[in-house]
Amino acid sequence: MSRFICGLQPVREAIRARGAELEKVLVERGAGDEAQLDALARFATDHGVVVERVARGELDRLARGARHQGAIAWAPELRLVPLDELEVGPGSVIVALDELQDPQNFGAIVRSSVALGATAVVWPEHRSAPLSSAMFRASAGAVEHATLCRVPSLPEALARLKAAGVLVVGLDMNGTDTIDAVPLLDRVALVVGAEGKGLRKPVKLACDRVARLPMGAKVASLNASVAAGIALYEVARQRARAVPVP
Repeated sequence: MSRFICGLQPVREAIRARGAELEKVLVERGAGDEAQLDALARFATDHGVVVERVARGELDRLARGARHQGAIAWAPELRLVPLDELEVGPGSVIVALDELQDPQNFGAIVRSSVALGATAVVWPEHRSAPLSSAMFRASAGAVEHATLCRVPSLPEALARLKAAGVLVVGLDMNGTDTIDAVPLLDRVALVVGAEGKGLRKPVKLACDRVARLPMGAKVASLNASVAAGIALYEVARQRARAVPVP
């Protein structure tokens, strides 16, 4: 089956990552921002992708209310990597999502994960946001470059990561330590809870450490994608400080 992608940046990243594997790209003709769409069409052609120029009405019909910005593509399904095929070595950073159900949060976390060098994003197959066009768009195309791993049970997956030497750190507003007090220099998994309810008890019990973000007194918690981004930045900060300056 083909995967439906809409929006300038998601389509551009799909072209960059998949090239001629894309079935085709539709680009609006006669648009107000013709130069940007022309550049996208040339980019697709240069990568061996079939490009069709179509009326805006056709894009609106296909997008069914999604904001397409004059560009739609059909791409191969994303490859999901089995947990036992994940490359877990020194310095690996895995982001695990505990039943995150908002595609906007899912996509934003994938974008932060790719931007900040995470090894993989892991999530359970039940009660989680699907790999949808809304999620692809929220990632601004970063999902094309991510290593994705969907598992039957997140607690079991975390146990297997721990057995591989991964420090599993759950993010929770009631965590014993702040995230900056947890050493994150070696292989680590950051576990992000669902919107509203946070980490489930079995998931929290599967963690080596449960840490909170340093917060002011007036705000108790942050959006899941913001929290994940801050934790990922803390990993990068600690590792940058650990590298001797020549």
